[in-house]
Amino acid sequence: MTAPFNLNELARRENEQTEWKENVADVDDVVATLSAFANDLQNLGGGYVVCGVREENDEHGFPTLVRLGLTASRLREIEGTVLSRCRGLVSPPITPLVEELDTGDPQRRILVFVQPATGSAHTFRRRNDGAKHYVRVSRSTIEARNGTLKDLLVRKGALEPWDRRLCNGATEADLDLLALREALQRMGVFSRETGVEPYLSPDVQLSPFVPSLLASEPLTGVLRPRNFAILLFGRETQRFIPGAVTYFSIYPGVDRSDPHAERHELAGNVLEQALRLQELLNIQSYTAFDKTDPTSPNVIKYPKRALYEAMGNALAHRDYELLDPTRLTVFSDRIEVASPGPLPTGVDIESLRKGTATPRWRNQSLAWFFSRLQLAQAEGQGIPTIFRSMREEGNPPPIFDTDSLRVLCVLPAHPRHAALRDLRSAEQALALGDLETARRQVERVLTSDSHNFRAIQLFAEVHHARRDPDAVLAWVRQHLDQIESLPAQVLVQLAEALENDQATDEHQQLASRLLSLAARGRLEERELRRIAVAMSRAHDYQSALALIERNLLEHPEWQTNPSLRQLRGDALIGLAKLCRGTAKNRDIAEATRQRAWREFHTYLDRAEHDLRDAVAHSVDQSLRDQIQRNLDYLERLRRDNQPPQKRTPRTRRRGHRG
Repeated sequence: MTAPFNLNELARRENEQTEWKENVADVDDVVATLSAFANDLQNLGGGYVVCGVREENDEHGFPTLVRLGLTASRLREIEGTVLSRCRGLVSPPITPLVEELDTGDPQRRILVFVQPATGSAHTFRRRNDGAKHYVRVSRSTIEARNGTLKDLLVRKGALEPWDRRLCNGATEADLDLLALREALQRMGVFSRETGVEPYLSPDVQLSPFVPSLLASEPLTGVLRPRNFAILLFGRETQRFIPGAVTYFSIYPGVDRSDPHAERHELAGNVLEQALRLQELLNIQSYTAFDKTDPTSPNVIKYPKRALYEAMGNALAHRDYELLDPTRLTVFSDRIEVASPGPLPTGVDIESLRKGTATPRWRNQSLAWFFSRLQLAQAEGQGIPTIFRSMREEGNPPPIFDTDSLRVLCVLPAHPRHAALRDLRSAEQALALGDLETARRQVERVLTSDSHNFRAIQLFAEVHHARRDPDAVLAWVRQHLDQIESLPAQVLVQLAEALENDQATDEHQQLASRLLSLAARGRLEERELRRIAVAMSRAHDYQSALALIERNLLEHPEWQTNPSLRQLRGDALIGLAKLCRGTAKNRDIAEATRQRAWREFHTYLDRAEHDLRDAVAHSVDQSLRDQIQRNLDYLERLRRDNQPPQKRTPRTRRRGHRG
């Protein structure tokens, strides 16, 4: 029989996918391994059990195969017994493929069982033992227990993920409807007319990726909240989920040996905990005590975004079935964030340490809400955001570690305290209006570290205040090689500094280029708003419109965002004004001018639609007032700029001669 593979290829595969058996002393070992391959916990697609081959190392230490083979009678005995037990002792039964390979000895052959992954969670009942689930971990076949068994059952659909399960004993009365309303408002989906009642129905979902907040209990029909709903909006969350607490501790030294420490024990729902943690982390982000320098003890140590993401990941992806609290611990040189529970199945610690780990959900519904409420990044972006934020601020990279009890994220403090103190001094001088001192402080930092993103941003901010676009132009020309590596907010700050009443065409062109670079890739909502505003101020309305529409397609949940709808309306008004300029230019062909008038009114109609939708979805009175002013301006544009009516040529009437 010709096999679709060879042993040399199998020898080069990952150990998780191949099991080598020389004599097959225990057929049950083969069947257990085949059921583990069918369960496919690591998502590798299945695996191979090769009988009649011994794996050894050659004289150089590399693996090599000794092809011993099996006699015909032994091969048939093993094949028949394995297939029989796969049918009778594995539940649901499995039917591995069977291949035979030549050894070069006509009296012996190698027997290969090929077992693809299936969609079921299989058990195998060994002789004199109960049924058990087996999985493949590295090159071993083991029984799946505890968390591993839960991961397997969830993966195979035999067990619903924990956050989606009904919360035993809880009812609708255990939900804080004010907290739910506030969250819906922040997500832009709340309606005053309908209130929160529709979202309490078991038939209503906020997203295809998130189940309803409540569901009927199968036997009694009682409507109960799901676990994630109690976590997010519960009145007494810890009564139902005791482990849903957070400890925030502060130690003045580098370890826990100091007798004086500060600890905050945070209860309530996880949204309340997250907001309180943001307040506590803000203190560490802006000022932290460094007793090695008594002359200027307050220095900036941590990027706020990295702290928020580490905290959000810890809350959204922890194992809430454990009673251990989430822990955030501040030391003088680092902040440690410990999230209870091991890494989700399929996440490799080495790739996590590099910031390239494949996204895996433990609590998908909880993570979805955290993302929409901007307490964490979207799927797969949290860890890269931490790495990027630390790198942009000049901090050492984050350190990740894990064991069976927790996942630990360590954020080291910034090592260049002197530079940070200069930047803080520059910020203070800028706030006081002492622009010359601010300029000197920033340029001192840039002289020693030209890639310091915060310093570049402050440099642009200072020269923007000084109305000196030429200094920014000169700096950008000198550092063109690093421009593309700058983060979006720095590029926007540079572009804004280039645009003022003294700007030339060169300033404007360079500003447009910087804004185009800033608009690349995925943007947070506030970054999108700032870039779109800067583009509109530069009269690049087409780029602003294209940027907003691209991001609305990528983020359907932003479609009703009033700020973005207002910005799109403003960009459309800007395009309408450009069309008006063309329409009034008498040096242009009449047909072109008429087309420009039509486009003028089309843009105004689209802008009015966006602005009225923005008013309808906004709960911010100041934003509503601004949008109404834009609508009033739009109406004046429409009223004062009507296209001229075409004149009908007059025909002179001729009289009859008498």
